[in-house]
Amino acid sequence: MSLQRRSLLTTTVAAPLLSSWPAGAQQAQAQAPGFYRFRVGRFLVTTITDGQAMRANPTRGMVVNAEPAAVEQVLKDALIPVTGFNNPFVVTIVETGQDTFMFDTGTGGQLNDTAGLLQQNMRAAGFDPGRIDKVAITHFHADHITGLTTREDQPVFAKAEVLVPEAEWAWWTDEGNATRTPEMQRGTFGVVRRRFAPYKSRLHQIKDGAELAPGIRAVAAYGHTPGHTAFHISDGDQQLFIMGDCANRPEVFLRYPDWHFVFDVDGPMASATRKRLFGRAADERARVIGYHFPFPANGYIARWSEGFRFVPADWSSAI
Repeated sequence: MSLQRRSLLTTTVAAPLLSSWPAGAQQAQAQAPGFYRFRVGRFLVTTITDGQAMRANPTRGMVVNAEPAAVEQVLKDALIPVTGFNNPFVVTIVETGQDTFMFDTGTGGQLNDTAGLLQQNMRAAGFDPGRIDKVAITHFHADHITGLTTREDQPVFAKAEVLVPEAEWAWWTDEGNATRTPEMQRGTFGVVRRRFAPYKSRLHQIKDGAELAPGIRAVAAYGHTPGHTAFHISDGDQQLFIMGDCANRPEVFLRYPDWHFVFDVDGPMASATRKRLFGRAADERARVIGYHFPFPANGYIARWSEGFRFVPADWSSAI
């Protein structure tokens, strides 16, 4: 074969292959799409990363009832940088066979430059935001509800019903509670008004213990916010807790559940919730998902000294 013909064949074959690679892959500037699937009985569960935010100087201010030196040592023991580390945002989608549920909505790309990947990762996983049936919210902090709307206040989830904890709604829609809310969180009242407004006709309040669908129940997890709620998924002997912000970074707040995170509205109540729910997950060997756990953010809980440790689930190519 002539050199000219060999060169022509090489170019003809290689060009389509190269053109099929996304630009980020060619330039090694981006990760692969961030989603991971597993089953809980008949339920298909997908965790999807929205990105992360940098928590600067975590030894001071992150834990309000522990000495900075103690926090620094825990971070060092977990090999987490003490000068600042990434705080992940992980949204969960559960397919029941009848409906597609989304739990929390991420940042909508409106809070910081390193988050806002949810929609592109949803599409990579085969989900159209406009076809989500139900959006269930754990609580109303901005990193969980800003993704409900665009910057122009248009709804992202065109047909979804929005399910919110009754106690959470009662607190954040009553301006009289502002003086009883930590000053740094008083902006949440305005965020709630803005993000839920386009869903007014499709918004439903849910009580503790409410069944969202067969096998999916709301579980009171108060403390981080006044109505913070976890969700329990079960089918047969398999179960999963979607924990929301029951604990922030597991290396810190599971190891020492009595430590109070700076964004816990009621620190002692949040600690009691951590011990109750993570204790139950440990005793029942239930799988858990944490919104701020390292992606893909799912695994199991083991008791450890006076606290717990997070045991990531094995990655599997099988679903």
